[in-house]
Amino acid sequence: MVQSKAEDVDAYLAEVPQERREVLSRLRALCVGELAGFREVMAYGMPAYERDGAAEIAFASQKQYISFYLMRGDVREAFEERLAAQDMGKACLRFRKPELIDFELVRDLLKATAAGPGQVR
Repeated sequence: MVQSKAEDVDAYLAEVPQERREVLSRLRALCVGELAGFREVMAYGMPAYERDGAAEIAFASQKQYISFYLMRGDVREAFEERLAAQDMGKACLRFRKPELIDFELVRDLLKATAAGPGQVR
């Protein structure tokens, strides 16, 4: 699944492969728990969390991995050392094995994102 046509995140999670549903539900729970004041939406066919109309976080079930999108450059820069050991594109953290997702890192990224507004880039 690259882009979903699901209307909401519940429908999105219902259509992902069973073996990924638990880990994606856990990612969602972290996002909802840590991103107070954000709105959960479907954007570009994936769950996203926006503040003031701009998506700052998103995640998706891709063909070869689970992606976690961190659109805030300031947060990426603040976590540069911890992200260096990860499979990271410009704004996409890729987890090729769902069982190896570093939920502690994800929680810290979410907390840093929620701490204050920043430029999405």
